[in-house]
Amino acid sequence: MSTSALRRRPLRLLAISALALTATLPAATAAQAAAPAVTTPASSTSDDATTYRPDAAAAGWLARQLVDGDHFESVFDGTAYPDQGLTVDAVLAFAAAGSADQAAARATAWLARPDILSGYLGDGTTEAYAGATAKLLLAAEVRGTAPSAFGGVDLPARLRSLLTPSGRFSDRSQWGDYSNAFGQSLALIALQRTPGGAPASAVDFLAAAQCADGGFPVAFGQATCTADTDATALAAQALAATGRSAKAKAGLDWLTAHQNTDGGFAAAGATASNANSTGLAVSALLPGGRLLGGLKGWSSLVKLQQGCSADPAVRGAVAYDASGFNPANATRATAQAVLGLSGQGLAGLSAHGARPSAPTLACPAPTARP
Repeated sequence: MSTSALRRRPLRLLAISALALTATLPAATAAQAAAPAVTTPASSTSDDATTYRPDAAAAGWLARQLVDGDHFESVFDGTAYPDQGLTVDAVLAFAAAGSADQAAARATAWLARPDILSGYLGDGTTEAYAGATAKLLLAAEVRGTAPSAFGGVDLPARLRSLLTPSGRFSDRSQWGDYSNAFGQSLALIALQRTPGGAPASAVDFLAAAQCADGGFPVAFGQATCTADTDATALAAQALAATGRSAKAKAGLDWLTAHQNTDGGFAAAGATASNANSTGLAVSALLPGGRLLGGLKGWSSLVKLQQGCSADPAVRGAVAYDASGFNPANATRATAQAVLGLSGQGLAGLSAHGARPSAPTLACPAPTARP
């Protein structure tokens, strides 16, 4: 499937009424259900400051969590470190929601800083990381910046230099090769958007990694092929984008067969649904035409979103799972959930036309007590 064939808002095409959705959602999310994303164009909000759309509300909350307004950090042993990967996730989320474009521009500028860039991609000679390069290349394409001169780095050329004779995109590092199916899939999606397209050998390599049951593993070359939800969601999108429809279909079949009764998806080795895996799965299912499974997953994400009954500071955020809101993992959960809430895949994602503001969830005004 070519990227031009992918519609920007596939959920607009679905004849799902607000009333039907409201019947499936808890009271805390009634404000979102009153005007669900399935009937609202990307550019439509109640105004620039508030929104009824779950994806835009989640993106707005995410933008307000950025450190210094332009990046995310992770804390290890009490020390905060820049988290370029999570920042890229946020940039993709902002584009998917069609909002928070000012925050996305600041985050993109931060990612292009030489010190930040080399810390994420490696120096390009002794150290070069395939997955990070692929992910950043995709973000640059989505933002509409020149990927061949991103922070002084030619991202497509750097990524192609990491292609091995086997067709695998591999790390060049003194610390070993940690490349996996995530990076391979992102590389195919990103390079397919370049004039040269994705290398056939790389497409063949990913296709050959498919397990007998149709799913895809995270790690290549394992004695037992064990499929993973996240890896399968990304691989299905990559193979669809590069014309391997049968392989992509088998991946989508695996996803629908492994959907939980609550509509969500679990990580490998787990049983409980989580927002991260569900967001990625839905972003593969809906563009792939699996509307029933995709909508069930979308509904499960909305149920995890903090609605009007929550503290105003967390409204719009998406909890990792049904155990409740946890600030420690909500940022990453929300970033990946937005892809599912928007119903968009990565192959055709674009920030073009995104609103600059970071809206809050529209909620009824408090009723004054007599």
